[in-house]
Amino acid sequence: MMTVVLATKNAGKIAEIKAVLDIPGVAWLTCEGQPDWPEVVEDGPTFLANATLKARALADFFDRPALADDSGLEVEALDGRPGINSARFAGPAGIDDDNISKLLYALRDVPAEKRSAQFVAVVVLAMPDGRVISATGACRGAINTARRGARGFGYDPVFLPLGYEKTMAELTAEEKNSLSHRGRALRRLRPSLEAKIR
Repeated sequence: MMTVVLATKNAGKIAEIKAVLDIPGVAWLTCEGQPDWPEVVEDGPTFLANATLKARALADFFDRPALADDSGLEVEALDGRPGINSARFAGPAGIDDDNISKLLYALRDVPAEKRSAQFVAVVVLAMPDGRVISATGACRGAINTARRGARGFGYDPVFLPLGYEKTMAELTAEEKNSLSHRGRALRRLRPSLEAKIR
């Protein structure tokens, strides 16, 4: 059995990662019941840099493999923003609802055909010996004009995946994981993780 640290405090991300990487022989160490959990400053210029910062910090702290992701929303009409600042789009103390409100306001005069966007995720597996493995996933779509759905987190209530009439927040967990940026990145990383426990 190999224990892997999940380098996030986001309950939604933890659930998604565990669902996609349900691998026999892998046990997950999460922040639950860990009062000394390290706080990592995400000041990298890219998703890869931030994911690596988190994975490396947790791998070093626990002396175990650590898995982290950094992800965000890139909106074509906003020149790729909010991008790496997706979680802080409405400010350092912003919550999901504030970020969505700011996004919808920024796109208030943008017609449907110009509301293209994509979710991007980079996942990183950092080993205690310094080795790092990464994988990237993306999900193309568009920004809806209003919130719909109660599932998911982040920008899910306003993101319409390409080819779907439902927002990400209206999909089941299984549907979302099958097409999401994070699900795609995790599936690409999975063979590397499985190889570590053979």
